[in-house]
Amino acid sequence: MPNTSESLTPSSPAHTLRLILGDQLNPLHSWFTTVQPEMVYVLMEIRQETDYVLHHAQKIIAIFAGMRDLARQLRETGHRVHYLAIDDPANRQNLGDNLRALIDQYHPQVFEYQDPDEYRLGQQLQAFLAKPQVQASSPREICVDSYSIDSEHFYTQRHEAAELFASRKQWLMETFYRHMRKRHRVLMGESDKPAGDQWNFDAENRKSWKGTPPEPPDLRPQHDHSALWATIQAAGVQSFGEPSAKHFRWPLNRAESLQQLDHFITHALPHFGDFQDAMSRKGWRLFHSLLSFALNVKMLNPREVVDRVESEWRAGRVELAAAEGFIRQIIGWREYVRGIYWAQMPGYVQHNYFEHFTPLPAWFWSGNTRMNCLAAAIGGSLHNAHAHHIQRLMVIGNFSLLAGLDVQALHRWYLGVYIDAFEWVELPNTLGMSQFADGGLLATKPYVSSAAYIDRMSDYCKGCAYDKKQRLGEAACPFNALYWDFYQRNAAKLKNNPRIGMAYRQLEKMPATEREAIRDHAQALRARLKDL
Repeated sequence: MPNTSESLTPSSPAHTLRLILGDQLNPLHSWFTTVQPEMVYVLMEIRQETDYVLHHAQKIIAIFAGMRDLARQLRETGHRVHYLAIDDPANRQNLGDNLRALIDQYHPQVFEYQDPDEYRLGQQLQAFLAKPQVQASSPREICVDSYSIDSEHFYTQRHEAAELFASRKQWLMETFYRHMRKRHRVLMGESDKPAGDQWNFDAENRKSWKGTPPEPPDLRPQHDHSALWATIQAAGVQSFGEPSAKHFRWPLNRAESLQQLDHFITHALPHFGDFQDAMSRKGWRLFHSLLSFALNVKMLNPREVVDRVESEWRAGRVELAAAEGFIRQIIGWREYVRGIYWAQMPGYVQHNYFEHFTPLPAWFWSGNTRMNCLAAAIGGSLHNAHAHHIQRLMVIGNFSLLAGLDVQALHRWYLGVYIDAFEWVELPNTLGMSQFADGGLLATKPYVSSAAYIDRMSDYCKGCAYDKKQRLGEAACPFNALYWDFYQRNAAKLKNNPRIGMAYRQLEKMPATEREAIRDHAQALRARLKDL
């Protein structure tokens, strides 16, 4: 259990309480510029946050370990810190109840917090602060002024994207991305022209990986979090996935995150562009940065990551296509989905355009399926608390959409399984990009494919129990019949979409008997998903 004592006696009054949430682990925030003895920083490990969805064990460990290390850093620099560990007898396991007790303890005049990135936490804080706080030791209301400030992390403000698209008929990430490039002068030439006279090099970044160049070494430090994991388990926190507590590889703090950035820049970035969409059973990391957790808990700032990558290109050490492909993920998609989230909440989570309600098969929690691609993508997710974007989108998400899996259940699974998943980034990516459940608010078409795409971008189909080329029969890859049936079932909603007209032209060329056979086979597959 971490030391919860302070530089002053815990009962000493404080003028200001400042709340730090579990995804606000930025030691460079302006809050910490000066040490003020009358200021108390509050961090809390609470069941409210471990339990609102079932989380991967590594996600819980990583956030708690990061919080504890930030508390250590703050104490060492002279700040007062009140840390509520998960097993602290004083821990009421709820944000509002703990804050109420802390206000009663410290009698502050001011309560401050950084704007939460998740809608539910913002609403909870607003509801808490809207009610007068009553001191337990005496029946009087405590008047506390409250202030929220920016987390000093993102390029954009919450509603900036909505303002950009206010006069447009449709949101497009490419429009937003170009706006961001121009505004922040990222990969730009003269007269607002993009570097290389091209905005997007996505078409050049779709190579499959045959084993060369070799996957870079995993140089991340290891930590033994066995004691922390035992504490989490003893507190009754439920989780899933491999904890890997004794040999834990996710960063503990900003220093380790910067080391990981250095390793990515040196060893992986030069090949990231070529192989960013590639998948292989021979390497789960390939040339991906593994920086998303550090970014999303704010150990790293996106500007420093983008600046480092752009500097590598300008120094001639990486190709423009590699630099642009990576930068687009951060300054483009990451900021864009956040804009979608804040423009559409709270109703966004309820979208279910195709009315998909089929329960997730049990192998989502085991990886035990005969489909090699899903066994690799889900099995890797359970083992590593991570999968790269193509595994998430074009394997797991692709199958889920084709099979008609419950959208909200899938959202909760994605939110729980991935170490970098926080609702502001996960929800639009799952409901919008992956499942097209918002009907096209985020993406212009459903991202679905047959086995052909998976075979082209991976080695998953080799040695699989299913035949990638067959549509019908027990040996046929389930993706094939489900793919064509998806378009048949949803023709009324998709046929007029200009981006997928080719699929319907191909369907029309099929004999009616074949279309009917595909429909029957797909229906049978959906009825026995647990056995695939």
